[in-house]
Amino acid sequence: MDRRSSKIFSKIIGIGSYMPEFRLTNSRLEELVDTSDEWIVKRTGIRERRIAMGKATWEMGLAAAQAALADAGLPGEDLDLILVSTVTPDSLTPAVSCVLQDKLGASHAAALDLNAACSGFVYASDVADSYIRAGKAKHVLVVSTERLSGITDYTDRSTCVLFGDGAGAVVYTASEEPCGILSTYMRAEGSLGQSLFAGALPSEPDPLTGDRTIPSNYRFLKMAGSDVFRFTATAVPESIDNALSRAGLEAGDIDWFVLHQANLRILKMVTDRYGLDPEKVYVNIDRFGNTSSASIPLCLAEMKEKGLLKPGQTIVASGFGGGLTYGAIVIKL
Repeated sequence: MDRRSSKIFSKIIGIGSYMPEFRLTNSRLEELVDTSDEWIVKRTGIRERRIAMGKATWEMGLAAAQAALADAGLPGEDLDLILVSTVTPDSLTPAVSCVLQDKLGASHAAALDLNAACSGFVYASDVADSYIRAGKAKHVLVVSTERLSGITDYTDRSTCVLFGDGAGAVVYTASEEPCGILSTYMRAEGSLGQSLFAGALPSEPDPLTGDRTIPSNYRFLKMAGSDVFRFTATAVPESIDNALSRAGLEAGDIDWFVLHQANLRILKMVTDRYGLDPEKVYVNIDRFGNTSSASIPLCLAEMKEKGLLKPGQTIVASGFGGGLTYGAIVIKL
């Protein structure tokens, strides 16, 4: 859908983040598994990642939410809807969004958790936009908070080098200005879901193997890296192309490409695919690693803090990962 024809737009009025203080460096990982800083950097671009060290998923989300609301100058009681994207909730119920609803004093807000893994921020932003455009909400808070260290196997060198913890948040508000979310595009490829798997409640039988004996590492992330990389090679351009088309724009019209920070090779692939100036593709994976759905809002928060985001700029954000899910949004600041 071309969002420019809408009379109501979902405008960003606040951005916030929280990053744990503890840095898990590649040199520390060398002490845990058979790997090296050179090997990790060459294959992923990651040099360190942050680890929550006792912080709950909701605590990180709350800090990011409070920062976003402060940036927006909006009290919690003015929120109509709280959406939380996460693959690492502290409990199955209550949802993280309900915990935040209470802690923020958002007495008038509905609360909903959403799990689209690394595409979570894009999916949640689309839901926020739908509520706002339908007139069902004026102010929507989207929080992406992930404690991936809790589902990472630190004896598996193929996955433990990738993931980190953190949270980012964005406040959307209804606006008649022709800005905010201009278009969205979301898809899923569930047939490839086994390529990135982490167990929750043990099932009978195991959905992947048919085995009725659930292994002790069932809850840890397991990834077929080559399958996921091949998926992104087509999924990411597809989502970006369609989001741009729906907004009536081309890649050359975009000021910033803010992609899920999964792997530096994927970011380079997109840069080359569109012939972009590398300076237009924001990168912080070297310092934060893969933080799943939190990675895009974490980028936005850091960009704002550095003064890189300016009114009138247009951004493409693309998420892709577990599910397998993918999608993109076009946002005008």
